[in-house]
Amino acid sequence: MAITRLNHAVLYVRDAAKAAQFYKDVFEMESLVEMPGAVFLKAKGSLNDHDLGLFSLGDDAPIIPRGAAVGLYHLAWQVETLSDLVDFEKKLKELGAFVGATDHGVTKSVYGHDIDNNEFEIMWIVPSELIGSGDEMKTTRLDMDKEIARFGADTPARILT
Repeated sequence: MAITRLNHAVLYVRDAAKAAQFYKDVFEMESLVEMPGAVFLKAKGSLNDHDLGLFSLGDDAPIIPRGAAVGLYHLAWQVETLSDLVDFEKKLKELGAFVGATDHGVTKSVYGHDIDNNEFEIMWIVPSELIGSGDEMKTTRLDMDKEIARFGADTPARILT
């Protein structure tokens, strides 16, 4: 049996409605279903019935510092172009939700966190035909200008299915 991709994620948050607004603001997701204590969101262009489910735990639920307990490290969403990645980095910085930017060789990523400290990655995948030496798996600082000069701002990402 083979898994082909992640279909959706579900997060426990303090307030599903407030968290949903954050994901709408950052990712322009749309609400599909809203009920007391739960919101289901869908990304533009997604073929999934939903991409993110959010369940409220209440305002008193503890927020655990990232990396301080066993649990999910982050979610990762793919974008079409490096230009999209630049736009997300700018938006995350404006919202005070930017964590950092990393060159992983075959992927270029920016990281953010939501209002409940859940971390996420937004990534662009180097097209197979453009992978060269030096693109092995790594974790170094992302030089966005250098990557745009190398690959182009609007080169479509490799799509993984």
